[in-house]
Amino acid sequence: MKIVIAGAGEVGSHLAKLLSNEEQDITVVDSDSDKLSVLDANYNLLTCQGSPTSFATLRQAGVEGCDLFIAVTPFETRNIVACAIAKSLGASKTVARVDNYEFKNPDHRDFFVNIGADDMIYPEHLAAMEIIEALRHNWARHWFELHEGQLILVGVKLRDNAPLQGMQLRELGMTEHSFHVAAIKRNHETIIPGGMDRLQLNDIVYFMTTRDHVDSLVPLCGKTEHKIRDVLIMGGSRIAIRLCAMVGDEFNIKIMDMDRDNCLRLSEKCPNARIINADARDTDALLDAGITDIEAFIALADSSETNILTCLSAKELGVVKTIAEVENLQFISEAEGLNIGTIINKKLLASSRIFQMLLDRDTSTTKCMALADAEVAEIVAGEGSKITRAAVKDLKLSRDMTIAGLIRDGKGYLVSGNTVIQPGDRVVVFTLNGLLHKVEKLFK
Repeated sequence: MKIVIAGAGEVGSHLAKLLSNEEQDITVVDSDSDKLSVLDANYNLLTCQGSPTSFATLRQAGVEGCDLFIAVTPFETRNIVACAIAKSLGASKTVARVDNYEFKNPDHRDFFVNIGADDMIYPEHLAAMEIIEALRHNWARHWFELHEGQLILVGVKLRDNAPLQGMQLRELGMTEHSFHVAAIKRNHETIIPGGMDRLQLNDIVYFMTTRDHVDSLVPLCGKTEHKIRDVLIMGGSRIAIRLCAMVGDEFNIKIMDMDRDNCLRLSEKCPNARIINADARDTDALLDAGITDIEAFIALADSSETNILTCLSAKELGVVKTIAEVENLQFISEAEGLNIGTIINKKLLASSRIFQMLLDRDTSTTKCMALADAEVAEIVAGEGSKITRAAVKDLKLSRDMTIAGLIRDGKGYLVSGNTVIQPGDRVVVFTLNGLLHKVEKLFK
């Protein structure tokens, strides 16, 4: 597919990296030659210097007839205008990153489609959705529902009291259980495990299971599920505002912000939340805000370092669940190794959503999730494809992938070595970054 990305900032660069790894035809447009030269030197893509809102620049980038045009500059109006121009020049589908949730209102969709913006990404909304899932399933680090909840992928950090800790996967296979170990995150590296691998203390283990059996994982991982009601948020960001609007009265929310003027704005935009004008980095201020009675602490400040450290402080003060926004991609692995619950990164969430839009054009594949160095996809097995020719254990599949589950006739099933995949099955595959295009060949 031919894809043009307008904007070589962190979101655009991350998208370009992921898509170029998937062997897509990528062109990145930006007015900053330094950003483009870094991409040009490191990835298999083309670059085009110039304004994303210039007809001449977009023609030069080849938007005429491109399959997907993605505008992810820091300015939403520029993104929408760029989409309008790209559409007029012949782009098949356009996507704009926006900062105003009103633009996502279904009542306004026709207006934007008519001017050339087919779809919109609002990263703060995606982050708020992720936070709500983390609060509802607070024993897990990651929670992804596939095919309307028929299959659930859960990422959990193993503590020293976990019965699974120290167990070899081969031994696990001899016991009766209702989950599949799809991947292990250990020491900043994602491992696609085999029978000889052993689950270790502090591993983040990704389990595939079904809704009926997901609760059985809680004690096996040494976890306890808590009912969260009282939530304290550091930072009155757009994510905080969106979160308050989405949860209604499900949680009692307090928001701490150092800026008095911002606190006044928050009191208008978040009428159901209690607004506190204080510095959440100050332990005394946290105690005054009642953190000892709080079940969840969410750090949404501008600084990733501040969010990480404040979550660690909240953990020491007895908070059950902490969630940190970590926008520096290089910090994510470090943060996951610390005693922090869930890490939120808008770039990864936006990338995952755009991947899904991209692959929805190919009805055989739907991207479900993108982690920092791995990805999960739901792929339809084609008639006569290699993946359907024998039981999974006899297919001699690459060690860089694992088949975790499948959807057959609308129902979710776990996959074992004896499973024979049938044409038409929607198969959930966990693979390392950049290898999805190779995996897809098995299904065609």
